[in-house]
Amino acid sequence: NYSTKDWLDALSWFSDYYKNDDTIIAIDIKNEPHGKPEEGKFAKWDDSTDENNWKYAAERGAKACLDKNPNLLIMVEGVECYPKFEEGADWNTPSVDYANYDKPSKVWGAWWGANLRGVRDCPVDLGQYQSQLVYSPHDYGPGVWAQSWFYLKDPDKTFTRQTLLDDYWYGTWAYLVEENLYPLLIGEWGGFVDAEHDTTGENVHWLQELRDYMIDKHIHHTFWCFNENSSDTGGLVYDNFEKWDEVKYEFVKP
Repeated sequence: NYSTKDWLDALSWFSDYYKNDDTIIAIDIKNEPHGKPEEGKFAKWDDSTDENNWKYAAERGAKACLDKNPNLLIMVEGVECYPKFEEGADWNTPSVDYANYDKPSKVWGAWWGANLRGVRDCPVDLGQYQSQLVYSPHDYGPGVWAQSWFYLKDPDKTFTRQTLLDDYWYGTWAYLVEENLYPLLIGEWGGFVDAEHDTTGENVHWLQELRDYMIDKHIHHTFWCFNENSSDTGGLVYDNFEKWDEVKYEFVKP
């Protein structure tokens, strides 16, 4: 219901309004761009000036912010889908081929806002402010959705840090860190740690793998979330902010 101009005007207003507030050091300019080609409306990532090219929009959004406050860090999330160009796919290729449902997709999928594959060939250009660019994917575990890289349908197999890197993390966002290309901050990660919600223990397993990877690679992060109103993940406080989740906090604290 909002135009691109509405969005740019809002970013400009925000950046101007808080420009003298030194607690505001960064802005994540849009939450979770997403969509699949077959859905009609979707966010893509290339060098075009198409209205749905998130990379182009991010550059415009960044300018709207930096024109008002040139000191801000600009956090840019990814998209959801990215074509496997090496297999002949393009931005019109559906993520699911229902006529050949048993064949592997020709589109790399990801969590919403997580797919940064396009950065390798088409990085965001902030001109003189390039050093203030921070890529910021979101990443979640099997407690949010049973993605293929968790092997939940295979009782004889489970994921490890290496399989997560091989099957998903590296090509989607971790290469930016592993190859020392750009600053990166995990903008969202989190999940339940209690047995009631994580009956198999696989969500805690995933949380530990990502936590320890971030520690080893010195990756900054913002944990999702503080308050308790996320039905997918829970929070660090509950009972109307009256209680602190000590178990989860001790898990995240390292």
